[in-house]
Amino acid sequence: MADDYLPAIPTVQVDDDRVRVTEWRIPKGAATGWHRHEMAYVVVPIEGGRLKIAGPNGDSPAEMVAGQSYSRPLGVEHNVINDDDHDIVFIEVEMKG
Repeated sequence: MADDYLPAIPTVQVDDDRVRVTEWRIPKGAATGWHRHEMAYVVVPIEGGRLKIAGPNGDSPAEMVAGQSYSRPLGVEHNVINDDDHDIVFIEVEMKG
């Protein structure tokens, strides 16, 4: 199903021995593709909106609110799909080691 979506656009801003910082831009109707997080991470929404999160147990809606950060543990598996009518942009900070 991920093949039905345009790809999200990741831009790595920092990648050193401690963190990887990536800007994710998800255009309307685009998706990150199915992936598993190998590191714990923090998300900082820049341009919020409605997302659909496709996970191992099905789909669920999620709302990203600009400026309201959240964290997740390593091992999260999902496909993040822009379910809104505008680009969604967030910064993802992955913690190494």
